[in-house]
Amino acid sequence: MDLLTLAKTRCSTRAYTAQKVEPEKRDKILEAARIAPTGVNAQAFRLLVIEQEAGLRKLAEAANFYDAPLAIVTIADVENCWHRSFDGKVISDIDASIVSTHMVLEATELGLASLWICRFKADVLRETFGIPDGFEPVNLTVFGYPADALKSPDRHATERKPLSELVVHEHF
Repeated sequence: MDLLTLAKTRCSTRAYTAQKVEPEKRDKILEAARIAPTGVNAQAFRLLVIEQEAGLRKLAEAANFYDAPLAIVTIADVENCWHRSFDGKVISDIDASIVSTHMVLEATELGLASLWICRFKADVLRETFGIPDGFEPVNLTVFGYPADALKSPDRHATERKPLSELVVHEHF
């Protein structure tokens, strides 16, 4: 599938079947994250994979993960990520977002649904899963087989702003 078709096919899914994600598919999702570009190739992130029943029960204390069978928390290594020298901007959220985007696109290619979640209790995640100081949970992404039909890839014609409202050329 070409990239635009893949991107249009991917949608946020909030209902999953109980079918587990096969280890081979999970590993491909993780490999897509591993090869994601990061600032100065620092690869300053960690991926917390939660798929066992006990871990998923603990995860429910921190976030609604819609009973997906696989959850991956993208965690930024804030101290070791690149900082822009001109103004000190820390790009850990950017790196984590690129990594997460790679994962959801790979999941779509594999026939899985996904949901990117930023509404979670970071302190609960940190304590429950032993996330050390210097590491920040940036987002939680869940994966699984959709319980319902996915949204149409054609939805972008009406659900997204036209390019003319988003793009400026040469000067803002």
